[in-house]
Parts: sequence; structure tokens; C-alpha cells
Amino acid sequence: MLNYLRLATPFVRSAVNPSSLVWKNLTPCRTFLTGSNPVGRSSSLLQNVKKANISTPGRILQTSLTRYCTKPEVTEKGRKAVGYWLLGCSGMVFVAVVLGGVTRLTESGLSMVTWKLLGEKMPRSQQEWQEEFERYQQFPEFKLKNKDITLSEFKMIWFMEYGHRQWGRLIGAFYAIPAVYFWSRGYLNRGMKIRTIAFGALIAAQGLMGWYMVKSGLEDRFHQESDVPRVSQYRLASHLGFAFVLYSLFLWSALDKLLPAQKLLGKIPAATFKFKGLAHATKAAVFITAMSGALVAGLDAGLVYNSFPKMADRWIPSDILAMSPTLRNFTENPTTVQFDHRVLGTATLTLITGMFMLSRRRVLPPRAYTAASAVAAMGWLQVLLGITTLLTYVPVPLAASHQSGSLLLLSFAIWLTHEMKLVKRLPK
Repeated sequence: MLNYLRLATPFVRSAVNPSSLVWKNLTPCRTFLTGSNPVGRSSSLLQNVKKANISTPGRILQTSLTRYCTKPEVTEKGRKAVGYWLLGCSGMVFVAVVLGGVTRLTESGLSMVTWKLLGEKMPRSQQEWQEEFERYQQFPEFKLKNKDITLSEFKMIWFMEYGHRQWGRLIGAFYAIPAVYFWSRGYLNRGMKIRTIAFGALIAAQGLMGWYMVKSGLEDRFHQESDVPRVSQYRLASHLGFAFVLYSLFLWSALDKLLPAQKLLGKIPAATFKFKGLAHATKAAVFITAMSGALVAGLDAGLVYNSFPKMADRWIPSDILAMSPTLRNFTENPTTVQFDHRVLGTATLTLITGMFMLSRRRVLPPRAYTAASAVAAMGWLQVLLGITTLLTYVPVPLAASHQSGSLLLLSFAIWLTHEMKLVKRLPK
């Protein structure tokens, strides 16, 4: 076989255009067929092949090498299919965040007291509903807060939590089935395969964290009549944080496929590199502010000090450090948590405004200007939504819009930093 390859090599080289896509992808076979290989440089072998005057073996070998050595290129249609799949996954995570926010605001999250990996069976008969209701009555939320709840009212909150959980499982199916298909078809390169595994792990972790969060509200740790059964604010923030990270990774990967970043021609000014850092800092500030909002939600801190800009006619409320030790106040004192969220929101809006004003005076990729404007517009709208939600004592529609707005603001910040992706310093 080796002799056959040596004899046929010159004919393959002449039959396949060295500049063609096929020739470029003859890997690892190309090294053997090029002049860099001693066999390819042997004049005696070339003379022997010419004397042999064989052309058919060369054509046969060319076909074989093309079939077995050529790396299949992902078509434009395949690349976009992967992009739309990733975009769809990000959209489903977005909806899950909205559903989760509404579930928490309607205080429905503790209505289901069991968790099964493949889903709980929905009660069908009146007897099954009564059994489900009796299970709920054994836990703190009913005993301390909902003693007077009726079966019909219980059904409403149960359906809210059931819908949220089923949507999470639907995300898993929507992700996993296309992932297997695209992987088997060769539509995913090595980097995308690593991301695909990471996405799957995050989805699984998110589901487990959701139940771990709910479990904290079912534990026997509420003993006083004044205690309010609720999930741990730490687990709630972790659950929301996982969702934000998963959404961000999906969206970034989708943009890679569907809206590749634009390049800047010529020498890139130093100020452009500094603006890129500012854009990433803005994105980080939006994320951190959103996580502080999760603590506000977990402690129902939006229901205290419903005034703005002062808190009960004071810039700094008197009970801001009421707990001991002091560090507990930043995560367990509703007053301190709300104060921190106000400060972070104001600081983030200031950063966004400054970023937008600087963007008008910097050399940026064309779409980056639009992205910066979107971040600024959404930043101001988000702050207005937050203030309105606070002043109106946290109505469900406004509060859900405010939480969704944080994810939308993060989306625009991700788009901006993605547009700056190709702004890189060239090695000296």
C-alpha cells in the first residue's frame, strides 16, 4: 500500500488544485503529499511514475483521500441552524426567569412539597387534589401563613409552581435533542462541543438548585407566629445567578453564529481599548446589581421604606446596621439590602450614562454605537421601573417587569461587549 501511495502521489497533486478547499483540508494526509515530505521530493520516484504512465490509480487515490481525509465544512445553513437553536435556548431561559419571578411574587413557590426528576403527576380527580392539599398542610407555609386557604386557591398557586417546573424540564428537552443531532452531524467544532457539555451541566445544576432553594422554605425552621416561611435568600440569589449565567452564555454563543462581531480597519486607537474595558465593567455592574435585587426579592425588602430618594425622610436609615454581627446586615437585614440595591442601581446607571457619552466620541465597530444606545435607554427605563415598583408597594406586574428588565439590560450589555470582541491588541 505504501508503494502504491508513493507512485500515485504526483498524480493526486496534479489532479487536486493546491489552492482548493479540498487540498487545504487533506489533513493529516497533506503532509505526505507535499514537497516537504522526502517522498515528494524524490526525482527518481517522479521519473519512475512518469515511466509507469499510470493515471487511474491517482484518480482512485484522490477520491479515497477526499472521502477519508477531508474535514467536512459546516455549511452556512448548518451554522445558522445551530445559532437559532442557541438563541431559542436563551429565549426559553428568559421566559423561565419571568415565570420564576411571577411564581415568587404570587408566593406560589412552596405549594409543591415534593420533587421528581422527570416531573410530578398532576392531580386529576378531586380525591388526588385533596391528597395534594393535605401534603401541603403539613408544612410551615400553611401552618403559619395560609391557614385559611381554600382548595381552589391552593390549585391556583400549585399550577403556578407546576408550570414553572415543567418549563424548566422543557428547556432540558429543547436543549438536549438538537444538541445530540448537531453533534452527530458534525455541526459543532471542538470549542462548541466543550460549550455544549458546559451548557448541559449548567441546566442540570440549575434544576437541582431550584429544588434545593424550595427545600429551604419547607424545612422546620419557622417556629414563631411572626415568622414568615420563605426560601433562603442565598439560595434564591444562586438560583437566579445560575439562570443569568446560562442565559448569557447561550446568547453570546448565538451571537457568534448569527451576528458575528465586526472588525475595525486600520490602527485601533488606545481609547478604543479603554472603552472595551468600560463596556465589560458596565456588564459586570449590571449583573451584580441584578444579584443584589435577588436578595431584595428573597427578603421582601421592597416592602420597607417605600419612598424615594430618601428612606423615611433620611438618606441613611437608622436601622441600617441593626443586626449583629455587622456583616449579617448586608444579606439578612431588609433595610440594608434595599439600601445597597439603591446605591448599586444608581452607580450602575451613572456608569451606563458615562459609557454612552464616551461611545459618541470613540472609534468603535459600527453596530457598537447602536448597542451602547440600547444599553443606555434600557438602563434608564430599568431604574424608572424600579422606583415605580417601590413607590407602588411592589405590584406583581411592575415587579415582574422590573426583574425582566434586568435581564434585558444584561442582554444589551452582552451585545455591546460582543461587538467589541475583535478589538484586540496585535502582538508586538
